[in-house]
Amino acid sequence: MDSTFKIGPLDLKCQLDRIDEVPMQKAISRTFEALRLQVKSESCVLAVCNSPVLIWPNKSVFEEITPDAPFEDIFQFIHIINLSLMMEATKPGPASAPILTRTVQKSHLLCATLPMDCAVWSNGSDTIKDGCERLMKALTRQLFEMEKVTLQCMKGTTLRVPEPLHFLLPEPNGLVTVVFPRGVPDKELEAQRRELHGQFELPDNRPFFRRANAYHFPNEPYKDGYLRNPHTVLTHPTLDNGKVYLVQGIYSYHHYMQDRMDDNGWGCAYRSLQTICSWFQQQGYVERGVPSHKEIQQALVEVGDKQVSFVGSRQWIGSIEVQAVLNHLLGVTSKIMFVSQGSELASKGRELANHFMTEGTPVMIGGGVLAHTILGVAWSETTGEIRYLILDPHYTGAEDLQVITEKGWCGWKGPDFWDQTAYYNLCLPQRPRVI
Repeated sequence: MDSTFKIGPLDLKCQLDRIDEVPMQKAISRTFEALRLQVKSESCVLAVCNSPVLIWPNKSVFEEITPDAPFEDIFQFIHIINLSLMMEATKPGPASAPILTRTVQKSHLLCATLPMDCAVWSNGSDTIKDGCERLMKALTRQLFEMEKVTLQCMKGTTLRVPEPLHFLLPEPNGLVTVVFPRGVPDKELEAQRRELHGQFELPDNRPFFRRANAYHFPNEPYKDGYLRNPHTVLTHPTLDNGKVYLVQGIYSYHHYMQDRMDDNGWGCAYRSLQTICSWFQQQGYVERGVPSHKEIQQALVEVGDKQVSFVGSRQWIGSIEVQAVLNHLLGVTSKIMFVSQGSELASKGRELANHFMTEGTPVMIGGGVLAHTILGVAWSETTGEIRYLILDPHYTGAEDLQVITEKGWCGWKGPDFWDQTAYYNLCLPQRPRVI
């Protein structure tokens, strides 16, 4: 079992006798150095949240826990171990009478809460002591990175609070932490991202270090209420010499009756489009939120596809309209695949497999009066046998993963799922080549 140590915030307090740039930089550097010495001192204490466990990592003192205990014995049911960082205020030794001193001088006090957010992986055979040692090294490194970002982004007396973000990169990199200046938009950080792509030997045609790419830990619920990636709990179908080709990345499941919108019977293509938009947002390609039905309709009016009276109506849209909205609102281009009858979809395995390998985006398919989202295919090149991973926007219930997967609202379907005589248009969105 893999577990993760995470650590919380730390206060930065810097007294400035002068507010000229160079003296300020020196004072800030001294303050960061003092913080690094603090976390290396014997007074540093780690408190495991929601437990009585206290750890003095720099003097190997552990309360309510054995330092050599493996994770699998102590934290059998915990995958993310959140820690609070504290400093002992009292010192051992005989009590002495307090001494008060008073100094009068003019100075400026810089106060900020550094959002320390270190994370290190530990496997089940590691001891608690091993994990703490790695965490303290990561904490010291992060303080160096925060000092670097703070000094680089100073403008006069204005400081940017450094913001650590975690990113789960393809192997062998794994989970890495990067410090960015808070409040600086992604579009102004391209040079830093390009440097990181080179450092970790990542391709330069897709984003890995935008804020939307930040790793979402399993114990942190999404605040918007939408389910993410319900397909991940499904078992893949088994085909002779078959392979599975899936959507890459994270999307939100959008379906009938969400957002206080009664679109039952007419809004399935809107919901499929919203799922696609959520994918582009959560992969960091766009910053704008998922468009509402009205915003989708307004976009179609703006591109000249619909009349003004279309806004606020309950009229259907199809794959061509989805393509137009993606291009207008997100700047995303799409390919359209035309299928004259549903029975021909069984022969489109190679094209769909190639799409999920190269683009990895959800596919909207419309036929007759129905629209669905294709999240992947299982396809055998030798036999031509195929299964489709379908996300069904016609679901009207609550965000219940068990119901959605057991009742087939997200599930694998055979070729007979499609109306064999109806024509279908598929909208295959293309990834922008950006970082």
